[in-house]
Amino acid sequence: MDQLALFSPLDYAALAVLVLGWIICNRIIEHPPEHRPSVSRLMADYRREWMRHFVTREPRIFDSAIIDNMRQGAAFFASASMIAIGGGLALIGNADLLRGVAQDLTLGSAPTIVWEIKLLLMLFFATDAFLKFVWSHRLFGYCAVLMAAVPNDARNPVAFIRAAKSGEINITAARSFNGGLRSVYFGIAAAAWLLGAWALAVATIVTLVVILRREFWSASRKVLLDGSDREKHTPETHGVDATRPGKLLG
Repeated sequence: MDQLALFSPLDYAALAVLVLGWIICNRIIEHPPEHRPSVSRLMADYRREWMRHFVTREPRIFDSAIIDNMRQGAAFFASASMIAIGGGLALIGNADLLRGVAQDLTLGSAPTIVWEIKLLLMLFFATDAFLKFVWSHRLFGYCAVLMAAVPNDARNPVAFIRAAKSGEINITAARSFNGGLRSVYFGIAAAAWLLGAWALAVATIVTLVVILRREFWSASRKVLLDGSDREKHTPETHGVDATRPGKLLG
């Protein structure tokens, strides 16, 4: 209780804004309103389209290269997150040094435990990002196996079914990857707590604005919403409904 008293009500309020903003942001992006799909939701349809065309594409080297590139991206960010976790743990072991730097910068003379708790918040987001990137890497591997199991003959009854499964696994992997990126963003915002509660609150709001703008008000979203490249699909062609993002027909 004595340690909890080291933080002011403003600190707790800023921390609540950070955590709630992170949770709500993830929820809105992954489950957007039907009338306003997010970029992640729109890209999910293109991933399904990719797998539909994958069935009849010859050769399929192009598709394997894309999957390999996605796995490399997930592996890179997982490695970077692990380095961040190691650096954070090392810094916690030398929190007295951080306290001395803070005093030199006139950021206050709080006890060492205060700086350690603030570092632990950053480590929480780094760990969450690491776990999501690792899971994303594994799911892209599952997707590659499912793609390899798609028969070469498009007339095979299971060809489009397995391709659709590959698309859904691909979407799940991308969802985990994007969630890891958002954890990185909020982890960077959490670093502002070292400067004080107001800095944390401002950094959280800026992070929310940046993320939500990219998902709901960006130029790339306008491009994806353009339906001029949409084909008319039916259940027989195993396509997706252009009028309802995320609706699988095949």
